[in-house]
Amino acid sequence: MRNDEHTTLANSAIFKNRWMILRTRNLTLQYPGKLLCSNLNLTISPGECWAILGKNGCGKTTLIHTLAGLRHIDSGNEPSVMMGERALQTWSRRELARNLGIMLQDEPGEFWGNVYEYVLLGRYPHVQNVFGWKDADQDAATQAIECMELTGLAHRSLSTLSGGERQRARIALLLAQSPQYYLLDEPLQHLDLRHQLLVMTLFSELARQGNALMMVLHDVNLAGRFCDHALMLFDNGRTIIGSAKEVLNRPNLEALYQCNMTELVAGGLRHFVPETMPGV
Repeated sequence: MRNDEHTTLANSAIFKNRWMILRTRNLTLQYPGKLLCSNLNLTISPGECWAILGKNGCGKTTLIHTLAGLRHIDSGNEPSVMMGERALQTWSRRELARNLGIMLQDEPGEFWGNVYEYVLLGRYPHVQNVFGWKDADQDAATQAIECMELTGLAHRSLSTLSGGERQRARIALLLAQSPQYYLLDEPLQHLDLRHQLLVMTLFSELARQGNALMMVLHDVNLAGRFCDHALMLFDNGRTIIGSAKEVLNRPNLEALYQCNMTELVAGGLRHFVPETMPGV
């Protein structure tokens, strides 16, 4: 994405500077027989871009759902998740949707309208009356579609899109929603290399403009390049939290993924490559 495009987007309805903190307090998550995290204290501030890393089944999706208020928490007398100065469960669903957007791994159900109509649904939390969409809503949807390079597909049925095109439409819906916090569960799935780069560049710009993002990623190199913070979830409930520059190192990654890593430096960036495992 060119710098002039970033400047245009920064002045659009999609990018807003807001100042509210999302945080956890002694959050413990578990499935029957498995501890996912214990007493997790996490603060996600405006302007930050977080990567959640870990093996399959370690609790990444569960954490995203919990931060979004989609999963009940038995937290006793003290709230485990707060947005601003309020416990997450005290926010109405519409209030939450104005401030917090979530992308699930899988989208339930089917939508039979076109791409533009689908992306416009992101404006629903902002509708003020029963007379339909305002010009600002339509402009936000159009800008989001342009951001995701879907302009030529705007009037195509969503059901006819490829997996990657549909994933970009899902991201466009979130951009149109314009929350402060973006909680993203594997946002890069199905995307080709060009669109992975476009999306991560856009996410970085969102953070730079004062939004906050937390995303599940499987590419540690993209995490290191575009995210400033990282949360590692281990199988035994242990976590490592810190700046991406400090946390993403060979010993930590080898312990996290339980495979040997080779560290390379190219173009001033660190790259981690898993080594071939015996018998594989």
